[in-house]
Amino acid sequence: MDRLKAVQVFITIVEQGSLSGAADKLDMSRAMVTRYLAEMEQWAGVRLLNRTTRRLSLTSAGEGVYQQSLQLNALSLSVPVEQKHDAKALAGLVRISCSQSIAQCALSLAISEFLQIYPNMMIDMQISNKSVNLIEERIDLAIRITNQLEPNLIAKPLSTCHSVICASPKFLQGKHLPIKPEDLVLMECLTYSFFGRSMWRFEKEGEESTVLVDGRLSANESVFLMEATLNGAGISMQPYYSVASYLQSGELIQLLPDYTPMPLGIYGVYTSRQHMPTPLRAVIDFLGNWFKTSPHWLSLMSQR
Repeated sequence: MDRLKAVQVFITIVEQGSLSGAADKLDMSRAMVTRYLAEMEQWAGVRLLNRTTRRLSLTSAGEGVYQQSLQLNALSLSVPVEQKHDAKALAGLVRISCSQSIAQCALSLAISEFLQIYPNMMIDMQISNKSVNLIEERIDLAIRITNQLEPNLIAKPLSTCHSVICASPKFLQGKHLPIKPEDLVLMECLTYSFFGRSMWRFEKEGEESTVLVDGRLSANESVFLMEATLNGAGISMQPYYSVASYLQSGELIQLLPDYTPMPLGIYGVYTSRQHMPTPLRAVIDFLGNWFKTSPHWLSLMSQR
């Protein structure tokens, strides 16, 4: 880890009197603050702080390290640091985590365009539906689709994920089409993330409704469920960006068009705004602009 950054975090912990106070001051997750402190104590080879349920205090050894840290930090602040922002000069590796669906429909194009602008940058994409621990997995940026953000992480809103209820003509043949969400209870629905029932939320003319759906097939990957829907396995709730082309071709049929599934936010999630590496800042800024201006993405948003 960056020793100078660890020194700055250690100083802030002492000044604020708590790990949570330092996290707030630095706009950093508490887990990251704790990790920097552990690294400081490992480098010093001694315990630096006495911890109680009410307060933190310096150990005798910690007092000496604190004074040295103040001197080191003052020295670092006296040295001007010039960061390169030129696209052709900027170099570095950024590790990104995201789900298969958003990777396939959006980020494969967005990141390709990014690399054309930044020829010396490198991107390592980790495709997984698992909500990874950014620190433990060494992930710089996670693209998450959710309405339940983790409070100890920084989240930049990128766009909105709209969903649609759909099924194939093969599955619907000979069946009565549902006209209200409650009709789904007696139908074969493909559920996401866990076996058994899944709760689908809808909105119509300002009124919300919730229905528990069930089915024989469940998966933790929406792309798999989309393929199963195309093959006639049942009814599924899918991100609109994943199924837009199939709805246009007639391979899938939208159900309950008067009821809108609750939208989810698309966020870029990272650990701290303080002393953010320039390569990571470049990726975040690019994606923030891409989701607002990309003709590909805007066309998906306008078709729904």
